[in-house]
This record gives sequence, structure tokens and C-alpha cells, in this order.
Amino acid sequence: MAGTYFWQGNEACAEGAIAAGCRFFAGYPITPASEIAEHLAWRLPQVGGIVVQMEDEMASLGAVIGASWAGAKVMTATSGPGFSLMQELIGYAFMTETPCVVVDVQRAGPSTGQATKCGQGDVMQARWGTHGDYASIVLSPNSVQEMFDLTIRAFNLAEAYRTPVVLLADEVIAHMREQIIIPQSNQIMIINRKKPKPTDKAFFNGEGVAPMPSVGEGYNIPITGSTHNEYGYRFTADRAVHKQLVESLVGKIRNNAERIVDYENNNFDDCDVGIVSFGCTSRAVYETVDLAKKKSINVGFVRLKTIWPFPEEVIRDMAKNVKAIIVPELNMKEIFYEVERVVHGHVPVISLNKIGGGEMITPEELLAKIVESVKKVD
Repeated sequence: MAGTYFWQGNEACAEGAIAAGCRFFAGYPITPASEIAEHLAWRLPQVGGIVVQMEDEMASLGAVIGASWAGAKVMTATSGPGFSLMQELIGYAFMTETPCVVVDVQRAGPSTGQATKCGQGDVMQARWGTHGDYASIVLSPNSVQEMFDLTIRAFNLAEAYRTPVVLLADEVIAHMREQIIIPQSNQIMIINRKKPKPTDKAFFNGEGVAPMPSVGEGYNIPITGSTHNEYGYRFTADRAVHKQLVESLVGKIRNNAERIVDYENNNFDDCDVGIVSFGCTSRAVYETVDLAKKKSINVGFVRLKTIWPFPEEVIRDMAKNVKAIIVPELNMKEIFYEVERVVHGHVPVISLNKIGGGEMITPEELLAKIVESVKKVD
């Protein structure tokens, strides 16, 4: 498949999954994610994989979790309403440390919302959607190329840390078509889950990431969403066991945040204003930087490729070098509040948001907000 193609974002996501080694997909059709399942329905069988259309999103993720424990690399794809239905089983995947990739192609919500219009309102749901204590990995592509690249990275992270990973796309990136370059397979880094030695018996919540056996390999593997020890045995009333379990689930992500976090940025030195953006809204930033420069305003930016864990250090670094930070997004200030928390009053944080209708934030609108903010802080 190596070469140059003109693909839709959802097609690139599907091909990225195949390149990463995905061999099982279960899902339920939903706009604007359906093309992922449609593309995989004919492509996965060509590489020995399986696609199953389930009766709903809950069953889809249940099948995905089962296939992962059978040894496959697995994925499902949905949008906001389906993502909501999946939350119970996402929690189960966290608790059982099951590697899987969940693609959420965002649309305008809540509820049914505007099915064909873009939104970015699932940011906090991707982090806090299921109950209890855990730590999420959430990636955010802003191009068709990144729909391919970050899908592969999502699989690598899921396998490396034995956790569900969310690829938080949006309708614009999923449905746009762009040139994409697919490298040779030997140039793509692939990470596979750590397998146990014949003498291993502990497959959960140990120090670091425990090895993961597959069902049928001869290991004794109790798999439960209840509190359990490192051997998988249930302890539903023991505080010490629960504490160890939760600290392990959270720690394996937080302790590796520097390895997980990824972003794009320019030089903040001597900048007047900073921009923190992600997904489709980040595409306006590049032109905005050039437009602002013509007005003698230097603009720095951070584009989040990883939303969770949140890249706090680079945001703090930006805050030391700019007079204000602007956060453009298609939601009610979900990333804005996170940036405000991290900056902690060091500089003003200014929101530029649009809700519904699928309208993008334009470079001209972003430039106007920059000019306005510069006047306020000077």
C-alpha cells in the first residue's frame, strides 16, 4: 500500500488501523464515522481480518474487548451518541487493562444533535466519560495524514500500556479529502503487547504494565470488572487491593506522560499572543500566524496532538513568553478551562468558540481576536 493517495479522513483511519495490525473491528453505523466500518468491511478480510456489524454500540465494544483477549488488535468507531453508550464498557476495558482503540468522530451534540455537522464537544467525555478513577489517552488528528499516523500511534499506545485509547477526530477531518503519503511497512513503528513467560501468573495491576496472555494459551486468567488483585481474583471489599489497583491504572499513564504527550508548536520567544488549538480548528492557526505577522504581531502556537494526558509543561512555557493565550474550539470552552487551570492566572486566557451549524473558526476571526487581545493587554 505504500505510495501517495487522495483519501478521505475516515478511509485513512481505516488504513492506519490495518497498518498497525488491526484484525478485528466491530461497530454500528453512525454519522459521521460510518465510512470507517464501510472501508474496513472490504479491506480487513483481504488481510485476514474480521468485521462485525453489531446490534448497537455497547455490543460492539463488548465484542472488541473479547477479541482483544483472544489475541487480536482491535478497534471500534462511533460518534457522540454511540460514544455515550460505550462508556460502561470503556470503564470495563480500563479495569481489565484491555488494549483497544475507540475512534470518536465528533459531531454537534448533545444527544442526537446535528448529525452531519462538526463539533468538538466530546473532549471532557473522552477524559471523564466513565465512572471511577483512571487515566485516559486521547489523540487529536488535524489532517487526513494524521488520521493515518495517529491511528497507528493509538494502537501502539493501547498495546504498550494495556489500555483503551481514544482517537478523537471530528466530522471535518473525517470527511475531508487530502493527499496522504503511506510509507513502506518496514518504516512504520509497530508496538505489540508484552506477552507472559510460561511461569508468569500475575497479569494485572503490577508495577508498570503487566504481560497480557490470550485466552486459550493455557494460562489461568480470571477477567473481571470487579476489584481484583494482580492474579485477577476478586476482592470486592478490601481497601488495600482496590488502592493498589487504581494507583496502578492511573500510574502507568501519569508516570509515562512525557512519553505519551505529543504536540506541534512554533517558537514562543518574543511572541505577543499564544494560541492553543486542536483538531479541525487548529487548521486556521497557520494562516493566522502569517496574517498577524503582517500586522507586526508575533503569534506562538501549541497544537495538541495528545489532549489527554494534557501537555501542561509546554502550555506553562508558552505562558511565560506571551501576553495572552487564545483558545479556539467548537464547544463551550472545554480546552479553555484546562488551559486556564494550567496557566493559573499568569496571563489572560481568552476563548473563541463556535457552537453548531458546522461553521469553522476562520483565520480572519482568529486574527480579529488576536488584535483585540493585544489592545487589551498593552
